[in-house]
Amino acid sequence: MTAFNIYDNFMYICIKILLMNRIKDILKAKSITQKEIALKLGVSEPVISYAINGNPTLKTLEDIAKALDVRVSDLIDESDIDLVNCPYCGGKIKVSKE
Repeated sequence: MTAFNIYDNFMYICIKILLMNRIKDILKAKSITQKEIALKLGVSEPVISYAINGNPTLKTLEDIAKALDVRVSDLIDESDIDLVNCPYCGGKIKVSKE
């Protein structure tokens, strides 16, 4: 595996984590549970949980964003795209391609 592929895979994982955290933050800020979003979308709670924690499709992200009354782009704050949270201290770490 080349360094480029490692970086791409790392960034993909970081983006997924940012997306997952952003959706959870929006839910918390709006005092909405995953169960309430599931009911609003007419799906089961495990479907929403998998979408948030797994690998959601663009359609699912659009549905979640609509249910939360936000834009899909609001689900990922682009200013944080090159930052990850340290799993030990919780601080922000800037990642870049060198």
